Amino acid sequence: MKNNISVQGKSNPSRRKFLALMGASSAAAMTFSPANLAASSLSSNSPYRVSKDETDELIFMSVTKLSEMIRTKKVSSVELTQAYIDRIEKVNYHLNAVVMQCFDRALEEAKAADAALKKKQIRGPLHGVPMTLKDSFEAEGVISTGGTLGRIDYVGKKDATVLARMRQNGAILLGKTNTPEFTLAGGGMRGVRTTGNIIYGLSKNPYDLTRGTSGSSGGAGSIVAAGGSGFDIGTDWGGSVRLPSSTNGIAGLKPTSVRCPRTGHIVDYGGVFDSWQQPGPMARKVEDLMLLTPLMSGPDGMDAAVVPMPWPDPEQIDIKKLKVAYYPSNLIADTAEETQNTIKQAAKWMEEAGAEVTEDMPLEIFTELGEIRRELVSGDAWAFLKRAGDLHGSKTLSESIQNRLDNGTPISADRYSELLTLQDKNRTRMLQWFQKYDVILCPTTSTPAEEIDQGIGSEWTSSKPGASYCGPYNTTGWPVTVVRGDTNGTLPVGVQCVAHPWREDVSLAVAQYLESRSGGWRRPMI
Repeated sequence: MKNNISVQGKSNPSRRKFLALMGASSAAAMTFSPANLAASSLSSNSPYRVSKDETDELIFMSVTKLSEMIRTKKVSSVELTQAYIDRIEKVNYHLNAVVMQCFDRALEEAKAADAALKKKQIRGPLHGVPMTLKDSFEAEGVISTGGTLGRIDYVGKKDATVLARMRQNGAILLGKTNTPEFTLAGGGMRGVRTTGNIIYGLSKNPYDLTRGTSGSSGGAGSIVAAGGSGFDIGTDWGGSVRLPSSTNGIAGLKPTSVRCPRTGHIVDYGGVFDSWQQPGPMARKVEDLMLLTPLMSGPDGMDAAVVPMPWPDPEQIDIKKLKVAYYPSNLIADTAEETQNTIKQAAKWMEEAGAEVTEDMPLEIFTELGEIRRELVSGDAWAFLKRAGDLHGSKTLSESIQNRLDNGTPISADRYSELLTLQDKNRTRMLQWFQKYDVILCPTTSTPAEEIDQGIGSEWTSSKPGASYCGPYNTTGWPVTVVRGDTNGTLPVGVQCVAHPWREDVSLAVAQYLESRSGGWRRPMI
């Protein structure tokens, strides 16, 4: 392995040769053209994927395998739906992950799915497969709070686009999963390190009930890991798919920015932070992310930012031809030894596969992106949070959010404009640095799941888990897959597999290979 890390912005050999490298015919430079991308798109791909899952217990099987079993009548949708309901009723008392259920409706839909199959009518690749959904998404006929008191009795009038697409392809909704108020991880209750809000309370980690789930899709991560759902859909504004995927030991994907519509989410499309937010699937196996993401993607006529990009096939990626950068620590967050060792092991596995592996990271850019992001998000004195509260009738906000509103200080319009310009300049710098590589391996968060109770007054900062590892890839909008990478630990440690814009195929292919080496998701003791 090579080492190209530059500490405190100092130059290194790879940077001194930057212009030459930009002209070199690397794998990244050769394969990221629109023409080549289109050639490997979904048009040559069947949505009915073949499962590689060897799991033999029904509720823990991959969605891909379950969908095959339903279509071939090896299991009925009713049988599977009831199995998940039974599992939720067994574990949810301990986890507090599913906060609103629609079991009766789910069973009726399962019966209809089985009846349709007898007539050889298949709605899609998810025919009869149960799912859960993050409570920040609207679901028709189901209470959808977004964790805020103003919507404590709000019944969804229309499915969010991503849910509508899952149901159109045959999925069955079991219920909603817990999220902090307005999906602000750490924003539900001060002093705790888990998903929680003042309506439903705190969610817990299935591997250790004294530990948190991370957030903001923490209920999703917890119940999928515990085998109470085939899959869930989260959202990622600053790591909210990736962090709970890592902490709960499952697979999750933050797609490229503006690939999937945000319509029907409580933090909707548009605004200054529009490009940071992206829905993404969460499941036990990487193969399920390959199945689910294309079904979620593409314009819906509402979210104006979404573009109709083709879906590249991960099966076409040759791992041994990839150029890999990795960093076990970003030198910003205090990163645990087991986390660093997991990343080093992942890099070694890639090297064993034949990939060209180099330890490298753009520390100076990471530092600047973090500073810009922190100043931008509070630059209007959290006025965007007040607008969200007003919009949803939230006269009583959680203590953490109210504290931000009470103590926020706005910056000048000139400074705000300058920050947006600096953010875009650093996006360009990130792209330039990344031209040398096809994929980045790095921590998702600096430690495994933390203890839930951190004490009142304990706040999230750049040195805390997740903030400095996930945020840069929301700012850039690059696709990132998280997969469990540890092999010996009790608490899961996830690896981020970061790829170029629109190259989910590279990210997913690498994640699936790492999953084959680490074993990926493992059943919790609960």
